[in-house]
Amino acid sequence: MQDQNGPVLVGGGGEGQTVPQVLRLGYGNRHGLIAGATGTGKTITMQILAEEFSNAGVPVFLTDIKGDVGGMAMAGTPKDFLERRAAQIGLDGYGYQGCPVIFWDFFGEHGHPVRATMAEVGPLLLSRMLDLTEAQEGVINVAFRIADDEGLPILDLKDLRAILNFLGENQREISQRYGNVTTASIGAIQRKLLVLETQGAVHFFSEPALDLSDFMRLAPDGRGYVSILHAERLMRTPQLYATFLLWLLSQLFEELPEVGNPDKPKLVFFFDEAHLLFNNAPRALVEKIERVARLIRSKGVGVYFVTQNPDDVPDTVLGQLGNRIQHALRAFTARDQQALRRAAQTYRPNPRFDIADTIRDVGVGEAVTSFREDKGNPGMAERTLIRPPASAIGPIDDGARRMVMLQSPVAGKYEQMVDSDSAHEMLARRAEAAAQEAQQALGADHGPDADSPREFNAARRYDGGRARAPRAVRTPARTPARRGDSPVDAFAKSFARQLGSRSGQALMRGVLGGLLKGR
Repeated sequence: MQDQNGPVLVGGGGEGQTVPQVLRLGYGNRHGLIAGATGTGKTITMQILAEEFSNAGVPVFLTDIKGDVGGMAMAGTPKDFLERRAAQIGLDGYGYQGCPVIFWDFFGEHGHPVRATMAEVGPLLLSRMLDLTEAQEGVINVAFRIADDEGLPILDLKDLRAILNFLGENQREISQRYGNVTTASIGAIQRKLLVLETQGAVHFFSEPALDLSDFMRLAPDGRGYVSILHAERLMRTPQLYATFLLWLLSQLFEELPEVGNPDKPKLVFFFDEAHLLFNNAPRALVEKIERVARLIRSKGVGVYFVTQNPDDVPDTVLGQLGNRIQHALRAFTARDQQALRRAAQTYRPNPRFDIADTIRDVGVGEAVTSFREDKGNPGMAERTLIRPPASAIGPIDDGARRMVMLQSPVAGKYEQMVDSDSAHEMLARRAEAAAQEAQQALGADHGPDADSPREFNAARRYDGGRARAPRAVRTPARTPARRGDSPVDAFAKSFARQLGSRSGQALMRGVLGGLLKGR
């Protein structure tokens, strides 16, 4: 195992590719980029970086898009080509060992369930997840504002549906206070929630919610745990995948304390298929992502984007990625050639070779690399032969996966879903109480001594005029139901009139709309 204060060995460069190319741990939180065409070795590069960070005592989070990263939990199998590569780059003491791994799964099938409440995700990311229009996003914001102000926790899908139903039943009163809320927008959101439920989001929007400290665990031997999210099924709905990972990143940003420039990162986060994060994203969201990427560095978190082409990442974000590993880019079209030239221009030149030609010509398992050096300056580009991994390459079999999960430090913590008292139940209880109160009021009205204002309102004089009702003394704490109102209608209208009257403090939300815990 490497020195936990030593650098991360990425591979060999220079003449004969024997000069160690390293990423200094102190610059591990300066973020990074792993790019290259399909089949050029990006996944293995992500694997060896995760191994090296773990060996240095840095926890790692990464996604397993194709189900072929789980082998990291097992020691590698000796193979001639791995031994030859280790010898070629001068990797002394090369051996095989697995990493301490925690398996996670959005759906709870191939790992421990990952759960969060809708309140924690917040209206901005939920709107992105549902691909809502601006008007529909406005309705979602109203729903969350009412829930936050009135102490109605939105924990799962049925809670949000209950709040949306309430908005629909009290459209006029709510629109006057919070802005226009249309039944068409509510209906469209309800339909998209149904699609989200069909995609399996009911497994995610529930409790117990994820404790981010479980992503930052150290094994007894001092190595950082590698948290692997099995995302093969999740990738069938790319927007759900991208928004979920963005939520994780935003939670880290909001919850972790400032640490400045640590000797090594507190956590390294690999965002595979990073282009999905920015595809069709509104400018406002991209600006917030750029802000999170810029500021999360001071929390000790390094974010590494893995994608096919550097052009997939906006320039405002790309400029913050200080550690670069560029595998081969194929230039078959004029557009590809332009992308190749742009990628080459982001590197510090090396007089020994043309960067654009090298990016086009490097073989599988090779890359053009550049890492931060003294004072954070970009290092000179180098043609690098990537080091071989010590853990197993490829998937892990189901039996071995189950064994790893049974021995996991979080085994049993998240498996049982909890249905807490929340908006759906609270609104149902208030409706039931209103129904009972309305029923009692109706019973009193029909008593022998009842002198109800409603009877005077309904009575007619012989000359066809309406009788004036006598002055009635009303009890402030009680609002009787009108004849045309159902008990639930009576409750809803009474509740709508009281919106915004609570004296409690509104809940606080972060830069991406997520709930700030403990504030």
